[in-house]
Amino acid sequence: MSEPVPQETQAVPPAVETTTAPAPTAEGDAPAGPSKSELKKRAKEAEKAKKAAERAAREEEERKKREAKEAEDHAKQNYGKLPLHQSQERNHRKFLKFSELSPESVGQRVVFRARMHNSRAQGAKIVFLAFRQQTHTLQGVLVVSGEKDENQVSKQMLKYSQLIPSESIVLVEGTIKSAEVKSCTITNYEVGIHKLFTAVEVGDLPFSIDDASRAEADFEKAEKDENLQYSRVALPTRLDNRVMDLRTPTNQAIFRIQSAVGQLFRDYLNSQGFIEIHSPKLQGAATESGASVFKVQYFNGTAFLAQSPQLAKQMAIAGDLERVYEIGPVFRAEDSNTHRHMTEFMGLDLEMAFEEHYHEVLEVLDEMLKSIFKGLQTKFSHEIEVIKKQFPHEDFLFLDETLKLPFKEGIKMLKEAGAKGSDGEELGELDDLSTENEKFLGRLVREKYKTDYFILDKFPLAIRPFYTMPDPTDDTLSNSYDFFMRGEEILSGAQRVHDPAFLAERMRSVGIDPASMSGYLDAFKLGAPPHAGGGIGLERVVMLFLKLGNIRRASLFPRDPKRLSP
Repeated sequence: MSEPVPQETQAVPPAVETTTAPAPTAEGDAPAGPSKSELKKRAKEAEKAKKAAERAAREEEERKKREAKEAEDHAKQNYGKLPLHQSQERNHRKFLKFSELSPESVGQRVVFRARMHNSRAQGAKIVFLAFRQQTHTLQGVLVVSGEKDENQVSKQMLKYSQLIPSESIVLVEGTIKSAEVKSCTITNYEVGIHKLFTAVEVGDLPFSIDDASRAEADFEKAEKDENLQYSRVALPTRLDNRVMDLRTPTNQAIFRIQSAVGQLFRDYLNSQGFIEIHSPKLQGAATESGASVFKVQYFNGTAFLAQSPQLAKQMAIAGDLERVYEIGPVFRAEDSNTHRHMTEFMGLDLEMAFEEHYHEVLEVLDEMLKSIFKGLQTKFSHEIEVIKKQFPHEDFLFLDETLKLPFKEGIKMLKEAGAKGSDGEELGELDDLSTENEKFLGRLVREKYKTDYFILDKFPLAIRPFYTMPDPTDDTLSNSYDFFMRGEEILSGAQRVHDPAFLAERMRSVGIDPASMSGYLDAFKLGAPPHAGGGIGLERVVMLFLKLGNIRRASLFPRDPKRLSP
């Protein structure tokens, strides 16, 4: 009988992974698998999932194709930023000026350069653009098109147009169409845009052209309506950023008017036998008074900036040029910070010999100014209307036969209306007119004579320059005159002293050493005919004709005691 094997040494069979079978049913049958219906259900779900995955894959593929197709911009040649303009080529294309648009322009394909004034989108497929050329604005319309041709407009092109900064210079090609437009100055045409390129982009702007173009009435309206928010652009801000300010339609019109005044001045005088001269602005002595002259270092000495071309004009007359005029800068070192004074302005000066009476010259001056007024009103009505939108004013009134008042008569009108002298005392017959009394007289004259333009003659001798000829019968008066617009002086003139001995006497009477002006005196020693003339302030004429309220608005880059730039 064999011995039993100890328990700890008995062989253990290797472990086998097993699965516990489901418990037998009560009847003792084997466990059942998924039913046929369950298997069928699972198969359908798997098939459904497969089809969904295939459909998603197809949709993803179609989306990618669609995006790729959309990313393919067939209009990319019709817009974008141009390279730096270095005069690379010249195609002799005719560029449209908005002012030339006419009914014949409708249907024509045009190309033009303009400023981007503003833009606004209407929906996802249309953008309205406003383009500006000087005083005119033209509406442009950009519409997304599906046609793949040379005029195609894509969504990318539409988006690009909205990103162009205001005031950028753009090059546009399109077709002119008839339209009713309210947001631009050109109200009966628009341009359907085919091509849009940026030639010059700009950065941050100091103010908007729209804000700088608003009339005072707009701000008054905004004060009463909280839904209106306007930014007022002050005059100093404008002048500090003058390049931007000059772009407003108002300023574009103002400086066309200013140019016209100079041209009309030339045209009339040329027709009357005058010649244009150009006198030096550096002089060896003050021409009128040392208190209002600019001194400049002149090598080892001192020179003076010309306060007027007066002496040069007279010397030209002594040189037998007979009738001369000049348009040039005039310098006045007067610390006057008023609405009508500047330290440098443009003078329109003339001088002429006469035969019998200085009124011959006065009449030429009068006819010349009336020719300017008529020329402005007939040839520049568009510019005047543009300016009126920002600076509303009554049309300038003048008579066919200009009102000529003796100085004493003007004083009489003022006294009868209750005017006082600058010291508050009663106005004397020989008192100079203050600015306030000049304006008062202008109002009295307009009310009584229905004119904004008149002449005062026979000024007191004591308030005129040394070269003014005294009146032949009353030595307190002089053969001198001032012309007025809207109650402010715009021209000062007189018969000049042409006798050298008498001229030296007049110099000494006002504290000028004749020796300091020997060159001037010597010209008259050679003999000069009786002559007279006058000087006009260009900017003052423009300011008063257009009623701008401040002479700085009529000066391109004004100079006054507080401004030397830009």
